[in-house]
Amino acid sequence: MKNTFYFVFAFLLMSFNMSSQEISDTKFGKGLINYTAKDSSFSVKFAPRMQFRSYTIFDYDGEDYGNPEQAFLIRRARLKFDGWALTPKLKYKIELGLSNNDIGGANQFTANAPRYILDAVLKWNFYENFELWAGQTKLPGNVERVISSGNLQFIDRSILNSRFNIDRDIGLQLHHKINVGENFVIKEKFALSQGEGRNITVGNLGGMQYTSRLEFLPFGEFKKKGDYSNSDLEREQTPKLMVGAVYDYNDNAVKTRSNQGSYMILDNGDIYETDITSIFVDAVFKYKGLSVMTEYANREADEPLARQQGESNFAEYVVAEGDAFNFQAGYLFKNNYEIAARYSMNDFNEITNLLDTEQYTLGASKYIVGHKLKIQADLTYARQNEINDFISFRAGFDFHF
Repeated sequence: MKNTFYFVFAFLLMSFNMSSQEISDTKFGKGLINYTAKDSSFSVKFAPRMQFRSYTIFDYDGEDYGNPEQAFLIRRARLKFDGWALTPKLKYKIELGLSNNDIGGANQFTANAPRYILDAVLKWNFYENFELWAGQTKLPGNVERVISSGNLQFIDRSILNSRFNIDRDIGLQLHHKINVGENFVIKEKFALSQGEGRNITVGNLGGMQYTSRLEFLPFGEFKKKGDYSNSDLEREQTPKLMVGAVYDYNDNAVKTRSNQGSYMILDNGDIYETDITSIFVDAVFKYKGLSVMTEYANREADEPLARQQGESNFAEYVVAEGDAFNFQAGYLFKNNYEIAARYSMNDFNEITNLLDTEQYTLGASKYIVGHKLKIQADLTYARQNEINDFISFRAGFDFHF
């Protein structure tokens, strides 16, 4: 942790004393520091952000709701650097996490070190609409996961995302865009990654992970990349729609949720491997303050039960197979207050013994400076296997330079 703070302090001190650079845009929400070299050899934007959250949960035992459980939490605290080097066609992004939620998950495969690095990626626009990415960043999975946690419509993402997403990984990605006719746009995204998530230091344990995503935008592109930001803050004056589909194949996956979840380390020390396939279909629609997002997810494994060779009755781990669905919609009033509703469900295969869950959520937001400064709250009623219920109330704010 000390090294991270020393690095940030040194960077800020160096930035303020560099006579070869000039400050360009210092408006709130555009980054704490924006520099472009006088010789146009590079640019950098430094944008820290934080999310404060309050949680209150009431569990139901079948007869009565129990005493509430309450917690305050710094959900996210991050330092983000991005810009370009030598040419605007060569972009970079570095994002570091500081909160416990950001850096947790250390194990022998991460050298038992905190997982500070969220993103460390170069993006090279090497020819026309082709862009090659190299490094660690989000895979082109379900749209809800690729949307930044700072651009959400509710306090946090849905249960579909928490149990089925493929998150970040290390590898290569190829992005391409086709313009068909006057407005129709098709985007293709392909990724080849290690298949075990972020900050892995030991090399590839299983096979590689292959991800492909296709997006169709029949009415043209959204303003300011609005297809990857919840709420219609730009108030699209014509209907905008994005429909996407993802196929992800993790060859010889070693975790219970493809490149997420627990490592399947058997009692004899062997690491269990099985092929895992994930499929996502999603859509985003926006028009004059109305925003809609819907998603479907499916995960299947060739051999979901992780057993030692010769063991036929006891599975030490089970791949989290199943389906999930999420639908949410909101309306942004002209005073920048928004009301939103969400329904989400996880339906796991019986073999997993995991609890099926349904959640109904109502949310409200006040956007002071868009997503950069906002106050949010939501109320959720949840059912697990139609037996265990709970009610949760969450509130918080986002503050992004």
